[in-house]
Amino acid sequence: MQASGYTAAAALGQARAPVQVSVILPVHDAEPWLDECLGSVLQQDFEGSMELSIFNDASKDKSMSIIEKWKEKLEGSGILVVIGGHDSPSPRGVGYSKNQAIAQSSGSYLCFLDSDDVMMPQRVRLQHAAAVRHPTSIIGCQVRREPPNSTERYTRWINHLAPDQLLTQVFTSNGPTVIMPTWFCSRAWFSHVGPFDEGGRGVPEDLLFFHEHLRKGGGLVRVDQSLLLYRYHPGAATHSVLETTIWTHRVRFLEEWALPHWATFTIWNAGRQGRRLYRSLTAGSRCKVVAFCDVDENKIKKGFYCYEDSQERPKPRVPVLHFRAAQPPFVICVKLVSVRLGHVWLGQPQGQEVVCCVHQEAAG
Repeated sequence: MQASGYTAAAALGQARAPVQVSVILPVHDAEPWLDECLGSVLQQDFEGSMELSIFNDASKDKSMSIIEKWKEKLEGSGILVVIGGHDSPSPRGVGYSKNQAIAQSSGSYLCFLDSDDVMMPQRVRLQHAAAVRHPTSIIGCQVRREPPNSTERYTRWINHLAPDQLLTQVFTSNGPTVIMPTWFCSRAWFSHVGPFDEGGRGVPEDLLFFHEHLRKGGGLVRVDQSLLLYRYHPGAATHSVLETTIWTHRVRFLEEWALPHWATFTIWNAGRQGRRLYRSLTAGSRCKVVAFCDVDENKIKKGFYCYEDSQERPKPRVPVLHFRAAQPPFVICVKLVSVRLGHVWLGQPQGQEVVCCVHQEAAG
């Protein structure tokens, strides 16, 4: 395959008249799943005009052969296919591939699809209808996990957040409350927010875009039907992002989006996660922490937490109080053992008294 041929395909895609929906499909070594993925594009019951924009990110397997086979079938059914890509020695990453697939497409709306996932036939139709009603929102949907027993707690979280919790749980360790493989939005809104970060492997491009979307006042909507088979496997790109990277971005967004509204606040949890949050804050945010609170009598009896790594002299000592004696506002920094527990504690992230910065196991 020749990179110059891909460039020509992209130019042709940009020269065509716009279609209603472009399905955005980045591909890298997707041979095991690509037939099922592309078949699900063909099965869409959307009656408007649709195209499939594929960007092949240096695949070394038979992905391109599968794509060429499906191109004829898709175009025979009226779905335009635009193929771009490169054959460099190394892939350039998911963010780059998505940006390229979007640039070579022409649809007024963008439906994001991962090459290892499968769309239900009604996905484009239902999400397009929602996007028309909510032009500045990211539209998501419920999912069915494959294998069925993988990440059960995370899957429940994805599917059962109440509409207001799509906003109030944005600080949890699970990442975007409307998950990237289900995203659907207008091209105009994407252009206003984007593009995706192109840092490559290890960069959470979806989380960074999600935060920028919220900064610009974007909404979050979920279609409450299971419209995507969301596959879990060890090779998924999400596994390349370190937990410490995610944590750093979460804390910075917390400091930007919530903490400026408060003169002081209390960290709920004097244990490991609460102390980690305190140490991760900038000096200006740490100065706002008036106390930790907890239910553990052993932690409360000690009376304070000393930040031993601080360069300040004397080293900061933050009181540890029983939660009944603590004063709001709170940043609740705990490990969720059930989704229901999180529902009880969460409040609005801006200007209210509770923000949740949760660690939850088995995400993703």
